[in-house]
Amino acid sequence: MSNQSILRITRELGEIQRGSDLSLAVACRDIDVRQVRALIIGPPDTPYEFGFFEFAVKFTKEYPTKAPSVTAVTTNLGRTRFNPNIYAAGRVCLSILGTWRGERGEEWSSAQGLESILISIQSLMSSNPYENEPGFEDANSDYDKKNQEAYVAKIRHETLRISVIERLEDYLGIGQERVPGVTVHNVEEDYKNGTEKLFEPFKDLCKRRFLWYYESYLQSIEREAKRHKDGDRFEKMPFEGPGNSMDGTFQYSSLKERLQAVYEKLNEETLSWAIEGQTTVQKEMSIASNLQRQFEQIVENYKENNDSITLDLELVDKNPFVWQLVIFGRPMTNLDGGIFRIMIYLSPKFPNELPRIKFETPIFHHRISKNGVLCYNPTRKDDMKSHIESIIEAIEEESPAYDPRTLVNPEAAKLFWGTADDKKIYNRRLRRSVQDSADFC
Repeated sequence: MSNQSILRITRELGEIQRGSDLSLAVACRDIDVRQVRALIIGPPDTPYEFGFFEFAVKFTKEYPTKAPSVTAVTTNLGRTRFNPNIYAAGRVCLSILGTWRGERGEEWSSAQGLESILISIQSLMSSNPYENEPGFEDANSDYDKKNQEAYVAKIRHETLRISVIERLEDYLGIGQERVPGVTVHNVEEDYKNGTEKLFEPFKDLCKRRFLWYYESYLQSIEREAKRHKDGDRFEKMPFEGPGNSMDGTFQYSSLKERLQAVYEKLNEETLSWAIEGQTTVQKEMSIASNLQRQFEQIVENYKENNDSITLDLELVDKNPFVWQLVIFGRPMTNLDGGIFRIMIYLSPKFPNELPRIKFETPIFHHRISKNGVLCYNPTRKDDMKSHIESIIEAIEEESPAYDPRTLVNPEAAKLFWGTADDKKIYNRRLRRSVQDSADFC
Protein backbone atom coordinates (compact mmCIF):
# COMPACT_ATOMS: atom_id res chain seq x y z
CA MET A 1 0.00 0.00 0.00
CA SER A 2 1.34 3.42 -0.94
CA ASN A 3 2.26 5.98 1.70
CA GLN A 4 -0.40 8.29 0.27
CA SER A 5 -3.09 5.65 0.80
CA ILE A 6 -1.95 4.94 4.36
CA LEU A 7 -1.91 8.65 5.17
CA ARG A 8 -5.44 8.99 3.81
CA ILE A 9 -6.73 6.12 5.97
CA THR A 10 -4.90 7.43 9.05
CA ARG A 11 -6.36 10.89 8.55
CA GLU A 12 -9.89 9.55 8.18
CA LEU A 13 -9.57 7.42 11.30
CA GLY A 14 -8.33 10.42 13.27
CA GLU A 15 -11.16 12.64 12.08
CA ILE A 16 -13.80 10.14 13.20
CA GLN A 17 -12.06 9.52 16.53
CA ARG A 18 -11.80 13.26 17.26
CA GLY A 19 -15.29 14.01 15.99
CA SER A 20 -18.37 14.69 18.09
CA ASP A 21 -20.59 12.00 16.52
CA LEU A 22 -21.51 9.70 19.41
CA SER A 23 -22.91 7.06 17.07
CA LEU A 24 -19.65 6.11 15.32
CA ALA A 25 -16.36 4.69 16.58
CA VAL A 26 -13.35 3.24 14.75
CA ALA A 27 -10.12 1.54 15.78
CA CYS A 28 -7.22 -0.40 14.34
CA ARG A 29 -4.08 -2.12 15.51
CA ASP A 30 -0.97 0.04 15.33
CA ILE A 31 0.72 -2.49 13.08
CA ASP A 32 -1.86 -2.29 10.28
CA VAL A 33 -4.20 0.62 9.58
CA ARG A 34 -5.69 -1.30 6.66
CA GLN A 35 -7.61 -3.60 9.02
CA VAL A 36 -10.17 -1.38 10.75
CA ARG A 37 -12.95 -2.17 13.19
CA ALA A 38 -15.97 0.11 13.24
CA LEU A 39 -18.88 0.39 15.65
CA ILE A 40 -22.24 1.91 14.78
CA ILE A 41 -24.65 2.77 17.59
CA GLY A 42 -28.20 2.04 16.45
CA PRO A 43 -30.18 5.23 15.72
CA PRO A 44 -32.86 6.39 18.19
CA ASP A 45 -36.52 5.78 17.36
CA THR A 46 -35.71 2.66 15.35
CA PRO A 47 -35.72 -1.05 16.29
CA TYR A 48 -31.91 -0.78 16.36
CA GLU A 49 -31.98 1.90 19.05
CA PHE A 50 -28.71 2.08 21.02
CA GLY A 51 -27.59 -1.34 19.80
CA PHE A 52 -23.86 -2.02 19.26
CA PHE A 53 -23.22 -3.12 15.68
CA GLU A 54 -19.65 -3.94 14.74
CA PHE A 55 -18.10 -4.14 11.28
CA ALA A 56 -14.70 -5.19 9.90
CA VAL A 57 -13.34 -2.87 7.21
CA LYS A 58 -10.44 -3.91 4.96
CA PHE A 59 -8.66 -1.40 2.75
CA THR A 60 -6.64 -2.47 -0.30
CA LYS A 61 -3.65 -0.68 -1.80
CA GLU A 62 -6.01 0.83 -4.40
CA TYR A 63 -7.81 2.94 -1.77
CA PRO A 64 -9.27 5.55 -2.21
CA THR A 65 -9.67 4.72 -5.89
CA LYS A 66 -11.35 1.49 -4.86
CA ALA A 67 -13.80 1.14 -1.96
CA PRO A 68 -12.80 -1.02 1.02
CA SER A 69 -14.61 -4.26 1.77
CA VAL A 70 -16.98 -4.23 4.76
CA THR A 71 -18.16 -7.26 6.72
CA ALA A 72 -20.80 -7.24 9.46
CA VAL A 73 -19.44 -8.81 12.66
CA THR A 74 -22.58 -8.58 14.80
CA THR A 75 -24.46 -11.50 13.26
CA ASN A 76 -24.97 -13.94 16.17
CA LEU A 77 -22.19 -16.15 14.76
CA GLY A 78 -23.68 -16.10 11.29
CA ARG A 79 -27.20 -17.00 12.37
CA THR A 80 -28.95 -13.62 12.30
CA ARG A 81 -29.70 -11.28 9.41
CA PHE A 82 -30.31 -7.88 11.00
CA ASN A 83 -31.43 -6.09 7.83
CA PRO A 84 -32.38 -6.92 4.24
CA ASN A 85 -29.02 -5.35 3.27
CA ILE A 86 -26.93 -6.82 6.11
CA TYR A 87 -26.72 -10.59 5.70
CA ALA A 88 -26.18 -13.26 8.34
CA ALA A 89 -22.87 -14.25 6.71
CA GLY A 90 -21.67 -10.64 7.07
CA ARG A 91 -22.24 -9.31 3.55
CA VAL A 92 -23.25 -5.63 3.44
CA CYS A 93 -25.14 -4.72 0.28
CA LEU A 94 -24.60 -1.08 -0.67
CA SER A 95 -24.07 0.58 -4.01
CA ILE A 96 -21.36 2.75 -2.46
CA LEU A 97 -19.40 -0.45 -1.75
CA GLY A 98 -20.07 -1.96 -5.14
CA THR A 99 -21.94 -4.84 -3.53
CA TRP A 100 -25.31 -3.74 -4.91
CA ARG A 101 -26.37 -2.15 -8.16
CA GLY A 102 -27.20 1.50 -7.64
CA GLU A 103 -28.45 4.43 -9.61
CA ARG A 104 -26.05 6.63 -11.50
CA GLY A 105 -24.12 8.78 -9.04
CA GLU A 106 -24.51 6.30 -6.16
CA GLU A 107 -21.32 4.40 -6.95
CA TRP A 108 -18.05 4.75 -5.08
CA SER A 109 -15.79 7.71 -5.77
CA SER A 110 -12.48 8.74 -4.22
CA ALA A 111 -14.21 11.81 -2.76
CA GLN A 112 -16.01 9.47 -0.36
CA GLY A 113 -14.43 7.83 2.66
CA LEU A 114 -14.85 5.67 5.72
CA GLU A 115 -17.24 8.04 7.48
CA SER A 116 -19.56 8.23 4.46
CA ILE A 117 -19.58 4.42 4.31
CA LEU A 118 -20.53 4.12 7.98
CA ILE A 119 -23.23 6.77 7.66
CA SER A 120 -24.65 4.89 4.65
CA ILE A 121 -24.76 1.66 6.65
CA GLN A 122 -26.35 3.51 9.56
CA SER A 123 -29.04 4.84 7.22
CA LEU A 124 -30.10 1.23 6.57
CA MET A 125 -31.03 1.01 10.26
CA SER A 126 -34.28 2.83 9.76
CA SER A 127 -37.62 2.79 11.56
CA ASN A 128 -39.01 0.54 8.81
CA PRO A 129 -36.17 -1.69 7.49
CA TYR A 130 -38.73 -3.93 5.73
CA GLU A 131 -38.81 -1.46 2.86
CA ASN A 132 -35.04 -1.83 2.32
CA GLU A 133 -35.67 -5.10 0.49
CA PRO A 134 -35.87 -4.49 -3.30
CA GLY A 135 -39.47 -4.71 -4.46
CA PHE A 136 -40.85 -3.87 -1.02
CA GLU A 137 -40.09 -0.15 -1.05
CA ASP A 138 -43.72 0.87 -1.54
CA ALA A 139 -45.44 -2.19 -0.10
CA ASN A 140 -48.63 -0.89 1.53
CA SER A 141 -50.99 -3.86 1.51
CA ASP A 142 -52.45 -5.07 4.80
CA TYR A 143 -50.21 -8.14 4.48
CA ASP A 144 -47.10 -5.96 4.14
CA LYS A 145 -48.09 -3.64 6.98
CA LYS A 146 -48.51 -6.64 9.25
CA ASN A 147 -45.10 -7.93 8.15
CA GLN A 148 -43.52 -4.53 8.73
CA GLU A 149 -44.69 -4.52 12.35
CA ALA A 150 -43.55 -8.12 12.85
CA TYR A 151 -40.14 -7.41 11.31
CA VAL A 152 -39.57 -4.35 13.49
CA ALA A 153 -40.64 -6.33 16.58
CA LYS A 154 -38.13 -9.14 16.12
CA ILE A 155 -35.27 -6.79 15.15
CA ARG A 156 -35.86 -4.82 18.35
CA HIS A 157 -35.76 -8.03 20.41
CA GLU A 158 -32.60 -9.34 18.76
CA THR A 159 -30.89 -5.94 18.93
CA LEU A 160 -31.33 -6.04 22.70
CA ARG A 161 -30.46 -9.72 23.04
CA ILE A 162 -27.51 -10.05 20.67
CA SER A 163 -25.95 -6.63 20.13
CA VAL A 164 -26.38 -5.37 23.70
CA ILE A 165 -26.92 -8.06 26.33
CA GLU A 166 -24.82 -10.90 24.90
CA ARG A 167 -22.02 -8.50 23.99
CA LEU A 168 -21.87 -7.17 27.55
CA GLU A 169 -22.20 -10.67 29.03
CA ASP A 170 -19.15 -11.70 27.00
CA TYR A 171 -17.20 -8.67 28.15
CA LEU A 172 -18.08 -9.29 31.80
CA GLY A 173 -17.69 -13.05 31.80
CA ILE A 174 -21.36 -13.70 32.54
CA GLY A 175 -22.03 -17.22 31.26
CA GLN A 176 -24.90 -18.15 29.02
CA GLU A 177 -25.66 -21.11 26.79
CA ARG A 178 -24.53 -20.95 23.19
CA VAL A 179 -26.08 -22.90 20.35
CA PRO A 180 -23.55 -25.63 19.34
CA GLY A 181 -22.68 -26.82 15.87
CA VAL A 182 -22.46 -23.48 14.07
CA THR A 183 -20.56 -23.92 10.81
CA VAL A 184 -21.14 -20.55 9.16
CA HIS A 185 -17.83 -18.75 8.63
CA ASN A 186 -17.70 -15.14 9.66
CA VAL A 187 -15.39 -12.66 11.33
CA GLU A 188 -17.05 -12.86 14.75
CA GLU A 189 -16.63 -16.64 14.92
CA ASP A 190 -12.99 -16.38 13.86
CA TYR A 191 -12.26 -14.10 16.77
CA LYS A 192 -14.10 -16.25 19.29
CA ASN A 193 -12.38 -19.42 18.08
CA GLY A 194 -8.97 -17.79 18.22
CA THR A 195 -8.18 -18.14 14.51
CA GLU A 196 -7.51 -14.40 14.59
CA LYS A 197 -5.95 -12.60 17.51
CA LEU A 198 -8.68 -11.18 19.73
CA PHE A 199 -9.16 -7.46 19.18
CA GLU A 200 -11.87 -5.77 21.23
CA PRO A 201 -11.35 -2.01 20.90
CA PHE A 202 -14.91 -1.07 21.89
CA LYS A 203 -15.20 -2.92 25.18
CA ASP A 204 -14.96 0.15 27.42
CA LEU A 205 -17.10 2.28 25.11
CA CYS A 206 -19.91 -0.29 25.12
CA LYS A 207 -19.77 -0.64 28.90
CA ARG A 208 -20.10 3.12 29.39
CA ARG A 209 -22.84 3.43 26.80
CA PHE A 210 -24.73 0.54 28.40
CA LEU A 211 -24.78 2.51 31.65
CA TRP A 212 -25.97 5.59 29.75
CA TYR A 213 -28.81 3.79 28.00
CA TYR A 214 -29.75 1.24 30.66
CA GLU A 215 -33.06 2.92 31.47
CA SER A 216 -33.95 3.14 27.76
CA TYR A 217 -33.18 -0.57 27.32
CA LEU A 218 -35.26 -1.41 30.38
CA GLN A 219 -38.21 0.70 29.22
CA SER A 220 -38.10 -0.92 25.79
CA ILE A 221 -38.13 -4.43 27.29
CA GLU A 222 -41.01 -3.62 29.64
CA ARG A 223 -43.02 -2.01 26.84
CA GLU A 224 -42.45 -4.83 24.34
CA ALA A 225 -43.12 -7.53 26.96
CA LYS A 226 -46.73 -6.33 27.04
CA ARG A 227 -47.04 -6.92 23.29
CA HIS A 228 -45.21 -10.21 22.86
CA LYS A 229 -45.62 -13.24 25.08
CA ASP A 230 -42.60 -15.33 26.00
CA GLY A 231 -42.29 -18.22 23.59
CA ASP A 232 -44.12 -16.59 20.67
CA ARG A 233 -42.20 -17.31 17.48
CA PHE A 234 -40.79 -14.62 15.19
CA GLU A 235 -42.67 -14.14 11.93
CA LYS A 236 -40.73 -15.18 8.84
CA MET A 237 -40.39 -12.48 6.20
CA PRO A 238 -41.02 -13.24 2.50
CA PHE A 239 -37.43 -12.26 1.62
CA GLU A 240 -35.80 -14.45 4.29
CA GLY A 241 -34.34 -17.80 3.34
CA PRO A 242 -32.43 -20.71 4.90
CA GLY A 243 -29.23 -19.52 6.55
CA ASN A 244 -30.09 -15.88 5.95
CA SER A 245 -32.95 -15.00 8.26
CA MET A 246 -33.83 -13.93 11.78
CA ASP A 247 -35.38 -16.88 13.56
CA GLY A 248 -36.28 -17.29 17.21
CA THR A 249 -38.84 -16.56 19.89
CA PHE A 250 -39.64 -13.61 22.12
CA GLN A 251 -38.12 -14.00 25.59
CA TYR A 252 -38.49 -10.60 27.22
CA SER A 253 -38.74 -11.93 30.78
CA SER A 254 -35.31 -13.51 30.40
CA LEU A 255 -33.90 -10.42 28.70
CA LYS A 256 -34.99 -8.23 31.60
CA GLU A 257 -33.25 -10.48 34.13
CA ARG A 258 -30.09 -10.62 32.03
CA LEU A 259 -30.09 -6.87 31.46
CA GLN A 260 -30.34 -6.24 35.20
CA ALA A 261 -27.56 -8.76 35.87
CA VAL A 262 -25.27 -6.92 33.44
CA TYR A 263 -26.05 -3.62 35.15
CA GLU A 264 -25.25 -5.05 38.59
CA LYS A 265 -22.03 -6.61 37.33
CA LEU A 266 -20.90 -3.30 35.84
CA ASN A 267 -21.53 -1.58 39.16
CA GLU A 268 -19.48 -4.26 40.92
CA GLU A 269 -16.67 -3.76 38.42
CA THR A 270 -16.75 0.01 39.00
CA LEU A 271 -16.42 -0.40 42.76
CA SER A 272 -13.63 -2.95 42.31
CA TRP A 273 -11.48 -0.26 40.71
CA ALA A 274 -10.99 1.31 44.16
CA ILE A 275 -9.44 -1.91 45.52
CA GLU A 276 -7.34 -2.49 42.41
CA GLY A 277 -6.24 1.14 42.57
CA GLN A 278 -4.97 0.81 46.12
CA THR A 279 -2.89 -2.15 45.00
CA THR A 280 -1.27 -0.07 42.25
CA VAL A 281 -0.49 2.62 44.84
CA GLN A 282 1.21 0.08 47.08
CA LYS A 283 3.23 -1.20 44.15
CA GLU A 284 4.15 2.40 43.25
CA MET A 285 2.97 1.95 39.69
CA SER A 286 3.17 4.92 37.31
CA ILE A 287 -0.60 5.16 36.75
CA ALA A 288 -1.15 5.85 40.48
CA SER A 289 1.43 8.64 40.58
CA ASN A 290 0.09 10.05 37.31
CA LEU A 291 -3.46 10.34 38.67
CA GLN A 292 -2.20 11.74 41.98
CA ARG A 293 -0.30 14.43 40.08
CA GLN A 294 -3.30 15.24 37.88
CA PHE A 295 -5.50 15.55 40.97
CA GLU A 296 -3.09 17.98 42.65
CA GLN A 297 -2.76 20.10 39.51
CA ILE A 298 -6.55 20.33 39.07
CA VAL A 299 -7.07 21.36 42.71
CA GLU A 300 -4.40 24.05 42.40
CA ASN A 301 -5.82 25.27 39.10
CA TYR A 302 -9.32 25.76 40.51
CA LYS A 303 -7.94 27.52 43.58
CA GLU A 304 -6.25 30.06 41.32
CA ASN A 305 -9.31 30.49 39.08
CA ASN A 306 -12.15 30.24 41.56
CA ASP A 307 -14.16 33.07 40.00
CA SER A 308 -15.42 30.83 37.21
CA ILE A 309 -16.99 28.07 39.31
CA THR A 310 -17.06 26.91 42.91
CA LEU A 311 -16.20 23.29 43.54
CA ASP A 312 -14.50 21.03 46.00
CA LEU A 313 -12.38 18.06 44.96
CA GLU A 314 -10.82 15.43 47.17
CA LEU A 315 -9.58 11.85 47.11
CA VAL A 316 -11.65 9.27 48.95
CA ASP A 317 -9.44 7.50 51.53
CA LYS A 318 -6.44 9.14 49.80
CA ASN A 319 -7.05 6.81 46.86
CA PRO A 320 -6.16 8.47 43.50
CA PHE A 321 -8.61 6.11 41.79
CA VAL A 322 -11.69 7.43 43.64
CA TRP A 323 -12.39 11.15 43.49
CA GLN A 324 -15.24 13.03 45.13
CA LEU A 325 -16.32 16.17 43.33
CA VAL A 326 -18.75 18.65 44.90
CA ILE A 327 -20.15 21.31 42.59
CA PHE A 328 -21.94 24.39 43.86
CA GLY A 329 -24.52 25.69 41.38
CA ARG A 330 -23.72 29.02 39.79
CA PRO A 331 -25.90 32.01 40.66
CA MET A 332 -28.54 33.03 38.10
CA THR A 333 -28.73 29.54 36.59
CA ASN A 334 -31.12 26.60 37.04
CA LEU A 335 -28.51 25.07 39.35
CA ASP A 336 -28.32 28.15 41.60
CA GLY A 337 -28.14 27.11 45.26
CA GLY A 338 -27.55 23.45 44.49
CA ILE A 339 -24.85 21.31 46.06
CA PHE A 340 -24.05 18.20 44.04
CA ARG A 341 -21.81 15.38 45.25
CA ILE A 342 -20.37 13.34 42.42
CA MET A 343 -18.23 10.21 42.62
CA ILE A 344 -15.55 9.67 39.97
CA TYR A 345 -14.24 6.11 39.74
CA LEU A 346 -11.04 5.58 37.76
CA SER A 347 -9.69 2.34 36.38
CA PRO A 348 -6.07 1.21 36.80
CA LYS A 349 -6.20 0.92 33.00
CA PHE A 350 -6.97 4.64 32.56
CA PRO A 351 -7.11 6.15 29.95
CA ASN A 352 -7.84 2.94 28.02
CA GLU A 353 -10.82 2.63 30.36
CA LEU A 354 -12.47 5.97 31.01
CA PRO A 355 -13.87 7.17 34.38
CA ARG A 356 -17.39 6.26 35.45
CA ILE A 357 -19.35 9.11 36.92
CA LYS A 358 -22.08 8.68 39.54
CA PHE A 359 -24.19 11.51 40.95
CA GLU A 360 -24.74 10.74 44.62
CA THR A 361 -27.06 13.75 44.84
CA PRO A 362 -30.38 13.07 43.06
CA ILE A 363 -31.09 15.56 40.27
CA PHE A 364 -33.78 15.68 37.58
CA HIS A 365 -31.75 16.28 34.42
CA HIS A 366 -31.93 15.00 30.85
CA ARG A 367 -28.23 14.03 30.85
CA ILE A 368 -28.32 12.26 34.24
CA SER A 369 -30.10 8.94 34.58
CA LYS A 370 -32.39 8.12 37.48
CA ASN A 371 -29.54 6.00 38.81
CA GLY A 372 -27.17 8.96 38.71
CA VAL A 373 -25.16 8.05 35.61
CA LEU A 374 -23.95 11.14 33.73
CA CYS A 375 -23.69 11.30 29.95
CA TYR A 376 -20.68 13.43 29.06
CA ASN A 377 -17.96 13.37 26.42
CA PRO A 378 -14.51 14.79 27.30
CA THR A 379 -12.41 16.32 24.53
CA ARG A 380 -9.19 14.86 25.93
CA LYS A 381 -9.63 11.32 27.20
CA ASP A 382 -6.29 11.16 29.05
CA ASP A 383 -6.65 14.50 30.85
CA MET A 384 -8.75 14.47 34.03
CA LYS A 385 -9.11 18.26 33.92
CA SER A 386 -10.92 17.80 30.60
CA HIS A 387 -13.21 15.26 32.28
CA ILE A 388 -14.04 17.68 35.12
CA GLU A 389 -14.74 20.49 32.65
CA SER A 390 -16.97 18.22 30.53
CA ILE A 391 -18.93 17.11 33.61
CA ILE A 392 -19.63 20.73 34.53
CA GLU A 393 -20.49 21.68 30.95
CA ALA A 394 -22.91 18.75 30.59
CA ILE A 395 -25.01 19.72 33.60
CA GLU A 396 -24.84 23.50 33.15
CA GLU A 397 -25.71 23.82 29.47
CA GLU A 398 -29.22 25.29 29.34
CA SER A 399 -29.81 25.42 25.57
CA PRO A 400 -28.05 22.38 24.08
CA ALA A 401 -28.49 21.26 20.49
CA TYR A 402 -30.86 18.31 20.26
CA ASP A 403 -28.96 15.02 20.30
CA PRO A 404 -31.03 12.00 21.40
CA ARG A 405 -27.84 10.00 22.04
CA THR A 406 -27.12 12.21 25.07
CA LEU A 407 -30.58 11.90 26.63
CA VAL A 408 -30.14 9.24 29.31
CA ASN A 409 -33.17 10.14 31.42
CA PRO A 410 -36.13 9.38 29.09
CA GLU A 411 -38.70 11.07 31.34
CA ALA A 412 -36.66 14.27 31.70
CA ALA A 413 -35.75 14.30 28.00
CA LYS A 414 -39.39 14.02 26.93
CA LEU A 415 -40.23 17.10 28.99
CA PHE A 416 -37.11 19.08 28.07
CA TRP A 417 -37.69 18.62 24.33
CA GLY A 418 -41.50 18.69 24.49
CA THR A 419 -43.96 21.58 24.35
CA ALA A 420 -43.49 24.91 26.08
CA ASP A 421 -45.62 23.62 28.97
CA ASP A 422 -43.52 20.46 29.14
CA LYS A 423 -40.37 22.57 29.37
CA LYS A 424 -41.90 24.51 32.27
CA ILE A 425 -42.59 21.24 34.08
CA TYR A 426 -39.01 20.15 33.41
CA ASN A 427 -37.62 23.40 34.85
CA ARG A 428 -39.83 23.13 37.94
CA ARG A 429 -38.72 19.56 38.61
CA LEU A 430 -35.08 20.45 38.04
CA ARG A 431 -35.34 23.43 40.42
CA ARG A 432 -37.07 21.27 43.03
CA SER A 433 -34.25 18.71 42.87
CA VAL A 434 -31.71 21.54 43.13
CA GLN A 435 -33.44 22.94 46.19
CA ASP A 436 -33.49 19.49 47.80
CA SER A 437 -29.84 18.82 46.99
CA ALA A 438 -28.50 20.28 50.26
CA ASP A 439 -30.31 17.49 52.17
CA PHE A 440 -28.05 14.90 50.53
CA CYS A 441 -24.70 16.52 51.34
